[in-house]
Amino acid sequence: MPNRENELYEFGPFRLDPVKRLLLRDNEPVPLQLKAFETLLALVRHSEHVVLKDELMKAVWPDTFVEESNLAQNIFVLRKTLGETAGNHRYIVTIPGRGYRFADKVRRVGEEESLVVETHSRSRIVIEEKSSYRARVAVASIVIAALVGGALYWRSHQALRLTEKDSIVLADFDNTTGDAVFDSALRQGLSSQLEQSPFLNLLSDQRVAQTLSLMAQPKDARLTPHLAREVCQRTASAAVLNGSIAQIGTEYLLVLKAINCANGESLASSEAQAKDKSHILDALGKVASDIRRKLGESLASVQKYDAPPEEVTTPSLEALSAYTLGMQARRGDISPAIPLFQRAIDLDHNFAMAYAQLGVVDYNLGESARAAENLTKAYELRERVSELERFYIASHYDEMVVGNLEAARKEYELWAQIYPRDSRAPAGLSVVQLYFGHWEEVLALTQKRLELNRQTRPESNLVAAYMFLNRLDQAKTMAQEGIRVSQSPVFHLNLYTIAFLQHDVGGMDLEAAELMGKQGWDDQILASEADTAAYSGKLAKARELTLRAVDSAQHAEETQAAADYYAVAAVREALVGNMDRAKQQAKAALALSEGREVKALSAIALALAGDSAQATRLAGDLDKRYPENTIVHASYLPMIRAAIDTQSGNSAKAIQDLAVSAPYELGQTDLNLGFSLYPIYLRGSAYLASKQGNAAAAEFQKIIDHSGVVENEPIGALAHLGVARAEALAAGPSQGADSAAARVQSLAAYKDFLTLWKSADPDIPILKRAKAECARLQ
Repeated sequence: MPNRENELYEFGPFRLDPVKRLLLRDNEPVPLQLKAFETLLALVRHSEHVVLKDELMKAVWPDTFVEESNLAQNIFVLRKTLGETAGNHRYIVTIPGRGYRFADKVRRVGEEESLVVETHSRSRIVIEEKSSYRARVAVASIVIAALVGGALYWRSHQALRLTEKDSIVLADFDNTTGDAVFDSALRQGLSSQLEQSPFLNLLSDQRVAQTLSLMAQPKDARLTPHLAREVCQRTASAAVLNGSIAQIGTEYLLVLKAINCANGESLASSEAQAKDKSHILDALGKVASDIRRKLGESLASVQKYDAPPEEVTTPSLEALSAYTLGMQARRGDISPAIPLFQRAIDLDHNFAMAYAQLGVVDYNLGESARAAENLTKAYELRERVSELERFYIASHYDEMVVGNLEAARKEYELWAQIYPRDSRAPAGLSVVQLYFGHWEEVLALTQKRLELNRQTRPESNLVAAYMFLNRLDQAKTMAQEGIRVSQSPVFHLNLYTIAFLQHDVGGMDLEAAELMGKQGWDDQILASEADTAAYSGKLAKARELTLRAVDSAQHAEETQAAADYYAVAAVREALVGNMDRAKQQAKAALALSEGREVKALSAIALALAGDSAQATRLAGDLDKRYPENTIVHASYLPMIRAAIDTQSGNSAKAIQDLAVSAPYELGQTDLNLGFSLYPIYLRGSAYLASKQGNAAAAEFQKIIDHSGVVENEPIGALAHLGVARAEALAAGPSQGADSAAARVQSLAAYKDFLTLWKSADPDIPILKRAKAECARLQ
């Protein structure tokens, strides 16, 4: 029987080698991720037959359960790799509702037909087919002898090529022209060109800045060849790319050299001439493509991922220079980057990445309207950028403008698949997973990003991931180290929450004192303290702290934050039965802002307070303005409708309303406000209203079990009351032998709640009812 594993498969210009897990096109290796390769292999082995989706997924992921979207992404990558277009599926045909069929004619080549040898000339693969055994032996002997002799000569005269694991440090250009526009723009332009490569691994600017700090150098120090080589050695990178530009008459000469940073030997070099200043970026693109090939990237890969500079960046050197300064400014306080990116846009109205970067900065500063405008413009120009930049623009547009988290997740996952060493893909994907509540994945992705950046310094996002998983000791140790290393105020916010979860009142006071009076931070700690007060039933204190947080935010001209604090307070008042106050706080929030979160939270508060007409109007506006937003349609609108239905006595409809929230119910509804697990709380309340005690208890218990997620939200305490009420339903006289046990459990849960609220304001409606209910059970 022939060894099927040793068979090669040929179709069109391609050859598939199952043993080496290698795809060749015209005898040139084609980069392909392992799972995509295995998908292709399964289709090719069953060519001209339909392979069902389930069968294909079992073949590629035999021991792992994955979603169908993973398979769809592999098919997408394969079609792109094989050169298919939307209207021409020569190789892979979709069979709707069933699976896929490999349509091209496949030729199987047995081991006895093929002798594969690699020659040193241009790294091409030569196939010699012989039918005679003696001829094969003779040819093999000659080839082996030639290879041995040739290899010795080659190794003595040629520097070793880089591998995909080797990182490269990009030095600043040596500019002898006297024209300052080249000082930083050329490095940024070259970086953008080289980042297209799935093969090359550029050391990130963040990692460079960290290394310079350890060397007692300024973070923005100019990377001369000497300094770049030292950074290269300290980061265990493999090579430095040194560029230079010189003017010769009216022409310009660009030279790029790759240097082995361990011994200073040359690995490769390239040069190109530009006849004038307007053609310099063209020359830059040429040397970038040439050096990629000389450093070991396959010709097929270079050709596939090689958009010209005028598309990757801009044809304007002045615009590129402003963009470069904006990218440098983003590493610190991001606000100064705004006028620089705007300057780049003014110089080139089609500069897609300048719009994208400005949009992301706006978003991070809470300017959602401006962010949407700039990211939308970038999205409209996305056909003018490289593959890598297209991923950046599309993923951020889907996440930050449209709010379609499923689409954003697919973009980030495909980005990570094609560019596995780009830390921005797992960074974005971890944010999406925060909304989904996949905390283990959030932790793994955050660690992956730090690993790719070779970052060892503590980070707030990692602290938060440990908190979500209730790994508080690890979170605390990392936050304390973060303060020691960076003094960043965000770690004090982390430690405040950790202290709350560990019932450390003194620790909370200490961390609050550290942030009080610091503009941009004191409003956040005041709002968090308001939540803590409400968690304990101290509503009067919570109101006072909320007003102080609002005043602080408005003083800092952060109107959106002030409106958010009012909206959160409105929900809080409605939950405990202060309906008039809830309506007042919602009105105050809407007077300051009509942002998405303010409208959504105000609508929830108004629905709980019985103002269904106003809540319905706000819900309709959200539905109209955000037709594809995942959180709006999977969390906010279901919560508003469920609150309306529960208050109107239609609890069965409320439960149905919240069914769509199930995949997202453990996630964060808003990354700034938290507002976590509220769909679960409202579902538990609806089950209570419909007298389904066991179902209600299960929902409220989810909140209690996820204390690291709910943090100091008031529903964390109210969930204990929910369990008490749910158990009380089973303690009635009609429940038989189970009644006594349910009574004990209900009383214990009431005791837990009343202990948490032992210092609560006595006039709170929900507290009065809880005490009366508990008394009736005793």
